[in-house]
Amino acid sequence: MNKIKKYLSALAIAAMMTAPAVAQDREGWPNELTIGTASQGGTYFVYGNGFASYITESLGLNATGEVTGGPVQNVTLVETGDHLMGLVTMGPAYDAWTGKSELAPGLEHKSIRALFPMYQTPFQVIALKSSGIKSVSDLAGKRVGVGPAGGTPGTYWPQFMTALGIEANISNAGASDAVGQLADGLIDAFAFAAGVPISAFSQLAAEQDVVMFGLSESELPKVLEAFPAMAPLTIPAGTYAGHDYDQPTVALWNFAIAHQDMPESLAYEITKLAMENPDRMVQIHAAASETLVANWDKNTFMPYHPGAVRYFTEKGITIPDNLK
Repeated sequence: MNKIKKYLSALAIAAMMTAPAVAQDREGWPNELTIGTASQGGTYFVYGNGFASYITESLGLNATGEVTGGPVQNVTLVETGDHLMGLVTMGPAYDAWTGKSELAPGLEHKSIRALFPMYQTPFQVIALKSSGIKSVSDLAGKRVGVGPAGGTPGTYWPQFMTALGIEANISNAGASDAVGQLADGLIDAFAFAAGVPISAFSQLAAEQDVVMFGLSESELPKVLEAFPAMAPLTIPAGTYAGHDYDQPTVALWNFAIAHQDMPESLAYEITKLAMENPDRMVQIHAAASETLVANWDKNTFMPYHPGAVRYFTEKGITIPDNLK
């Protein structure tokens, strides 16, 4: 009998060690969690679906990523409660916060709450080398895909071109579709924005002779002056195989957000999961190398969810009153 008891005890301990790290307080947790991502082939799609699987594995909550039009749509889906969680770039998020969203003009998105910093989104262009296109200025009069309407690149690339005095024929499509159109000669260039390396760019670079670039020395200061929310960033040489040159450009920070009604304990566990497992996060996508506690201050306007505030406070960070 004692041997049986010891055997059962050992089984129980083993089960506890292999079971998901489920939070003790699960009051109010939903049966499932949907995370708004973006189009297939983009970083949001990879990052969001990978993190959803990690949530399911670690917290025992059925989480899934959903294809959307990107940050502009995600922030509104969270505001309206259609999604409990979404991935956003801070430019479109600020526009929505102040009631200037292109998707829901006049609606101040005051129910959104920040969870954790993700990474910077650089703006980058890819074209076939045979096209002779080497800069944004070369896009004048060309057929240019800019990602889904309402996404970060679909919102800002046309504005960048206007600021630079460039007129191009703009089209909208998801990242996978856009690189297919580029390969087939239906568009001349694909101007996108996502955490690097962009999987769709990497795929096309493996199949075709391509050129990638950001903004030139003359273009960069004009864009920075016209768009104060942007920050300069250099995509380092070697980010893509066969591209051994730096690419100066601009970038926006990305954050994971939640609706204010997400249970505090769930927001705490999700934030903790992302912040305390950098090796696993980088396995999901290389861009997650910037998913770090130290980058909490890249959010300057959106209140943090109380669950996220509790986590960062435990790490010795004092969240300003205007961000609570």
